[in-house]
Amino acid sequence: MKRLDGKVAIITGGASGIGEAAVRKFVAEGARVVIADLLEQKGQDLAKSLGESAVFEKTDVSLEDDIKSLINITLERFGRIDCLYNNAGFGTHTRPVADTPTSEFDAMTTVLLRGTFLGIKHVAPVMTKQKSGAIVNTSSVAGIAGGYSSLPYSAAKAGVISLTRSVALELGKAGVRVNCICPGSIITPIFVRGIPLSEQEEQQALEIIAQSLGGNALGRAGTADEVADVALWLASDESSFVTGQSIVVDGGLTVGLNWSDMAAWMDRLYATLAKQFPDAFAKLADPPR
Repeated sequence: MKRLDGKVAIITGGASGIGEAAVRKFVAEGARVVIADLLEQKGQDLAKSLGESAVFEKTDVSLEDDIKSLINITLERFGRIDCLYNNAGFGTHTRPVADTPTSEFDAMTTVLLRGTFLGIKHVAPVMTKQKSGAIVNTSSVAGIAGGYSSLPYSAAKAGVISLTRSVALELGKAGVRVNCICPGSIITPIFVRGIPLSEQEEQQALEIIAQSLGGNALGRAGTADEVADVALWLASDESSFVTGQSIVVDGGLTVGLNWSDMAAWMDRLYATLAKQFPDAFAKLADPPR
């Protein structure tokens, strides 16, 4: 028996990146999936490649009417909704707070936070009536610590974590679980979206970016599939006693600074001090490192 046999899922942002990886894994594990995205051609091509188990619905998650329609269409076609994966999103440039356009902040929070809220708002009555369901939200390591992304992105993703916890408390007694995933060091097309590259050039750019994402305990970039595996687990009955959690998938990025990196930093620091204060350091039998 497959892990999602008989289940129906909606995956927003499902036409590319982590969303696409999740769509493919959910279908492979027996689910019927509605792919919700603004990337119409990619979404339709993906649904077509997966046969009758997947359909595409063009959706702007920031528009309440689009979310209402998405929920209704899914119910009309499949009769139930067992998982909503709120994954749609995009990034922006990192700027000082004084230089951050208000319009950019509004756009970011509208899609990442308000879009997640709208999905939860309109699927909650369905799942509550069913007395079952799993809601999975995409947050980020930027939502739990500063410095990993832009101010608007970080603020919105922190809001997703708080929203996840609050709704988990509300819906738990109805048998509905709500969790979020906090990816970090994951190589996806979000890094080059908006840059006019051919498919070959995009792949080359992503390979270059991947080489720069190894500053974590595992020393490498993560993949969309590795995040999608966590989403699959949260959507399945294997995580039946897990709710209200923010699961970090970052290769150990947020664990802390590797001792070797710290040692290298200390070496540079004391080399500078020794150069500045040579007489003092010359008196030391065992100079600090």
